[in-house]
Amino acid sequence: MLNKLIFLGYTSTSVGYKDKRFCLKISYKQPSVVGPDGKVIATTPWLSPIVWEGTFDPFLIDTIYKQQNITIATTVFALGKYTQFLKDFLESAEQNYFIGFRVHYYVFTDQPEQVPEVKLGEERQLTVLKVPSSNRWQEITLRRMEKLEKLIESRLVSEADYIFSLDVDTKFYGRWGSESLGRLVGVIHPGYYQTPREQFPYERRPESQAFIPHAEGDYYYGGAVIGGLVKDVHEAAKTCREQLDIDAAKSIEAAWQEESHLNKYFLYNKPSKVLSPEYLWQDFKPHTNEVKIIRFSQVIKNYAAVRPNP
Repeated sequence: MLNKLIFLGYTSTSVGYKDKRFCLKISYKQPSVVGPDGKVIATTPWLSPIVWEGTFDPFLIDTIYKQQNITIATTVFALGKYTQFLKDFLESAEQNYFIGFRVHYYVFTDQPEQVPEVKLGEERQLTVLKVPSSNRWQEITLRRMEKLEKLIESRLVSEADYIFSLDVDTKFYGRWGSESLGRLVGVIHPGYYQTPREQFPYERRPESQAFIPHAEGDYYYGGAVIGGLVKDVHEAAKTCREQLDIDAAKSIEAAWQEESHLNKYFLYNKPSKVLSPEYLWQDFKPHTNEVKIIRFSQVIKNYAAVRPNP
C-alpha cells in the first residue's frame, strides 16, 4: 500500500477546560488488521492494542480493574420501533457485559413505557431518559452525539469513570469485559477490516467537516461503539457535535452521519485502544478464520419495518 501524508492531531482536555491541540506532519502506510500470513495484528502503528481473543488474560485484567472500584456507564438509543431490540440487548448484556463490575445503563427513548423489565445483577442499574421522537432515522443518528455530550456534562462526570455508547439493535454473544477499557476506544467495522482505505465509505466531499481524502485513513471505525474515559468521550462527542452543527448550517449531511464524523475524529485523535471486529460483528456475516469469537453483533432486521423513513 502507498504511503500517506497526514496531520496527526493530539488533544489534551478535561470537562470544563479549553482544549489544546498541536499537529505533527508524518507519513506512513495504511495499517493492516490481518498479516500476509493470515495471523491477526494486535498493535496499531501508534502502539495502541488491537484487542483479539488470545491477546489478554481475562482473570488477570479483571482483577486489576476491579481493584479500582470503577463504574461503567452505558448508553443506548431506542426510539420508535427500535425499542423492540432492548430486551435482547439488555438480557444478553447481563450475561456477558462487564460481569462483576458496576454498570449503569442509560436508555434514551421516546417511549419509556416500552422499556422492558429485565432482571439486573448486583451493582447494576438502569435509567430511562425520555427524548423527542423523530420522523427521520438520520436525525436520530445525528443528535446522538449531542445527547451524549449533555449527559456527560450533567451527570456522568460525577457518576461514572468509563462510558460506552452502543447501538441497541445488537446482541452480546460472548465476553465483553475490562480488556475493552482505555482512554479512548473505537471498534473496527466488520465490513471493512481488510479493505483498502480508498474504498472506505468516508465522507469524501471537501465541503463537509467529516471530509477525509482518499489517500488518508487508518481503519474504518464502526459508529455502533464508542468508549473510553468519561472526559475523553466527552471531548469526542463535543467535537463531533460541533462539526455536525457546522455541516447542518450549510445543509450538509455526512455520508454516514455521526459515524463519518467519528471516523474523522479518530483519524486525528488516535484511539488508545482499538477493538477488533469480535466486538462488532453482523449476524448475517459468516464466520472468518481470524475472528475466533463473536462477542457483540448487529442483529438481522428489516430496515423498512423499523425505520420511520427510507
